[in-house]
Amino acid sequence: MSHIKAAVCREFGAPLTIETVNLAAPDMGEVEVTLKACAICHSDISFIDGGWGGTLPAVYGHEAAGHITSIGDGVRGVVLGDPVVVTLIRACGTCPSCAGGKPVICESDMTSGPITGMDGEPMTQAMNTGGFAQKVVVDQSQVVKLPQGVAMEAAALLACGVITGVGAVVNAANLRAGQDVVVIGAGGVGLNAIQGARIAGARRIVAVDMSEEKLAIAQEFGATDGVLATDDKPWRLAKKAMGRGADAVFVTVGAIPAYDTAPQYLANGGKVIMVGMPHSGAMSSYEPVMLAATGQGMVGSKMGDAVIARDIPWMVDLYEQGRLKLDELISGRWSLEQINEAIADTKTGSAKRNVIIFD
Repeated sequence: MSHIKAAVCREFGAPLTIETVNLAAPDMGEVEVTLKACAICHSDISFIDGGWGGTLPAVYGHEAAGHITSIGDGVRGVVLGDPVVVTLIRACGTCPSCAGGKPVICESDMTSGPITGMDGEPMTQAMNTGGFAQKVVVDQSQVVKLPQGVAMEAAALLACGVITGVGAVVNAANLRAGQDVVVIGAGGVGLNAIQGARIAGARRIVAVDMSEEKLAIAQEFGATDGVLATDDKPWRLAKKAMGRGADAVFVTVGAIPAYDTAPQYLANGGKVIMVGMPHSGAMSSYEPVMLAATGQGMVGSKMGDAVIARDIPWMVDLYEQGRLKLDELISGRWSLEQINEAIADTKTGSAKRNVIIFD
């Protein structure tokens, strides 16, 4: 048992409080990671604001990186001191989903509770990670070893936003070279979907966003064209830029209007890849006869359908070659004590990724 500082959510919609909490030692198959960085994802904010429910008090944060500082029995593949990415993907490896190559939708109940208050009060390790803290204890399936010398704040982004965006393109859409895509939303995940489409060899990559500034940034990451979502019928402008409809449309925001209009961008046989997550209870509508008549489809993509032991080393290599932008995704670096300011800055929509840096 160790004592660590953590940002604790005690009330939905309220500021987080910096507290000293207990962290249990790693059990069988678990590792302790002393964090160097943890990025702030919009999913964390949705939970903190109560959009998806949950049990409080809780420690959120799930895009993390650091070094292994303790190892439980039965752990293989890492040793003390190894730099690792820490993801929320906790996989048993034996259920039908894991055995079928889909660890992101593991069917086993592998929840654990390594965090408690100083008085023994139970605390939720949110999203299997609890990364807004100096240390985490997680299952060995959640970590991927990194090469020595990789910047931790850049590596942390690989835990969620990057694998979600790039993975949606290469895993969920199975995009082929020469196909056309539309990416709705040019935030953190959207920029990575754009990068994924560029890496996969897309012919045209049309970014759609509410902000001219974000459309300009999207072009820096590989978008060939930009369309303002505020236009009366932005899908017409996107189709004009492509000369046709899109083979794949990636909805990377949780806005219902984006989901309602996404099929309008498609070519015959194209599909909408549903990445962004609206709040629980939010409903979208579409005309199913059009999808049926044109052979179109809609498919969900959780965490980019990533297999982290395969995909993260590949993406690290692309980063080291200069083919995948990570440093450019970081908008600001903040201390744990500044986390509420960092969250507020993220909510403005101007930040790509704000990162908490630990001493």
